[in-house]
Amino acid sequence: MYSRFTRFSTSFARVIVFCLCGLGWEAEGAAPIAPAAVEPVASMPFHIVLVGDSTVTDRSGWGSGFRQFLAEGATCTNLAQNGRSSKSYRAEGHWAKAIELKANVYLIQFGHNDQPGKGPERETEPATTYAANMARYVDDVRAIGATPVLVTSLARRNFSKGNPGRIDSTLTPYVEAVKKIAAEKNVPLVDLHARSMALYERLGPEKTAALNPVKPDGTPDTTHLGPAGSVVIARLVVEELRRVDPALAPELRETPAGPGPAGRGVGSDDGAIEPAPLTR
Repeated sequence: MYSRFTRFSTSFARVIVFCLCGLGWEAEGAAPIAPAAVEPVASMPFHIVLVGDSTVTDRSGWGSGFRQFLAEGATCTNLAQNGRSSKSYRAEGHWAKAIELKANVYLIQFGHNDQPGKGPERETEPATTYAANMARYVDDVRAIGATPVLVTSLARRNFSKGNPGRIDSTLTPYVEAVKKIAAEKNVPLVDLHARSMALYERLGPEKTAALNPVKPDGTPDTTHLGPAGSVVIARLVVEELRRVDPALAPELRETPAGPGPAGRGVGSDDGAIEPAPLTR
């Protein structure tokens, strides 16, 4: 795991080399190293990349809230894309760009757009194609020496008509597939699906509705998040991250620092999510 200690150790080693070179030291049989050839110690910020669908983006997911929980010096690149599945995200080249960043940690959440009815370019089967896609993401991250973290899909805020206090979720097969991969590959797992469902059911339909942005047609959006909801859900992600991978704790705040420069989400406080409805 990449840590602040790793950064300190690397920087300290560079300083030692610089000092030894300045004193004229050289290894036996090696050509002299001019002090001017040693580069200054570079800053090495901790870098987290977010990968997923619209429920992870800065604009309509928990991404903007997550930024507020980053410790000073840590950075986050949010490469989540509206309407993408575990299949289409890679096929369209978004994953290649994410891997090129060679970040320290990758948080990966797909499922909403893998479901039936999304079209052949996006749909996957939970136990087969979806599981294979998610496992490959894990392998790709580990291949560059980074840490993958799997995140189960954010639950939709749809309460049961027969039991108004309970959430009806159609994402369970995809959630179970992610949990199985995490166990088999020993990958840190943020079970956001379970945490978000528990939160909604504890709040109840009326209070949970406060998290719903407003669609352009004026109806509530029970999938995406506005500014307040982004922070609420990001807190769940951060709490789970700190629990399942304590080495990440120094990079994460326990309380949000406030909106960052990356831009706010939009929703119940700002009106419509986007000029056109999001593809979910």
